[in-house]
Amino acid sequence: MTATIRARAVLLDMDGTLVDSTAVVEKLWLEWAKPHGIDPERVLSVVHGRQGHESMAILLPERDPAINLIENDELLARESADVEGVVEIPGAGVFLRALEGAPHAIVTSANVELMTARMRASGLVVPSIAITAESVKASKPHPEGFLLGAESLGIAAEDCVVFEDSGAGVQAGIAAGMRVVGVGAHAATHGATYAVPDLTGVSVRVDDAGIEIVLP
Repeated sequence: MTATIRARAVLLDMDGTLVDSTAVVEKLWLEWAKPHGIDPERVLSVVHGRQGHESMAILLPERDPAINLIENDELLARESADVEGVVEIPGAGVFLRALEGAPHAIVTSANVELMTARMRASGLVVPSIAITAESVKASKPHPEGFLLGAESLGIAAEDCVVFEDSGAGVQAGIAAGMRVVGVGAHAATHGATYAVPDLTGVSVRVDDAGIEIVLP
């Protein structure tokens, strides 16, 4: 069943929403977790959508946070250097081109270097406004990133629509008071307002009243 959404701005997660980086993300995180003896299923249930040091704090709650920050920087560097197999989510390029001229921004837990590397590897153009790990103090599922995205665009939170794939990201969008379109096979289970398998067939029309998004 199709759905039509009216909004004034669109806020976009990157990994899992615009870019398919699942294979490299899970490979590097499982390599990190192995020496600590953490159950792989536990690791994969935590790491998606969050900043790395936040995931480490959840997985190793007794560890010094300073170590997490150091290892997070190391992991980000490895992720930025390893873009093999990173591709766009089906329909992402067309969707981003359709949003040109409309208020939109990326809101990602990646840092600038990693965002740039993955978007470039996927053949996608980074929107002019990007909220990254450097921009915020709190990681998703905290709403800070999405609220900052709305503020940067000059649009009220309730007039924004979020596109997200992870549980942490969906929770962040909802906590920000925004409608959330869940992208991917598991998005519907995270409580998103709407759900689509990917961005194929998501149409956008920009007019004087704002943005009309039609979900297939």
